[in-house]
Amino acid sequence: MGPLVVVGRYSFPLEAQIAKSNLQAAGIRAYIADEHTINMQWLYSDALGGVRLMVAEQDAQEAEEILQQDFSLSIAETEIPDSDVESDWICPACGSHNVALFTKGKKSAFVIFILLGFPLFFYQHGVKCNDCGKFSKK
Repeated sequence: MGPLVVVGRYSFPLEAQIAKSNLQAAGIRAYIADEHTINMQWLYSDALGGVRLMVAEQDAQEAEEILQQDFSLSIAETEIPDSDVESDWICPACGSHNVALFTKGKKSAFVIFILLGFPLFFYQHGVKCNDCGKFSKK
């Protein structure tokens, strides 16, 4: 095995894992660099150049061709409901069935994390009515 070359850069380790799986399915040995660093501190992703997907130099051209393919047509189009809770939940304010899962306070918790450097979890999970905007706990 010769030197390794970068054939892909990804912002998230999950994307790199999917690409690695595609290459391995084609018989190409692939390696991921900086995955754990970015998992621990995702803000470093841009500074490090993302999660790097690497293959042997002799496999680089074939790997790039595989990574450029669009596999979306091979995936069956199925509707996956977000939750059974949504279909059974009725808004207490307006009686609508048009509700969606929602996390109240997520934005403010994120801002506090950015400003203070540690998480304060003041959020609630529930459902929000898409018609009147009312939030209700599950």
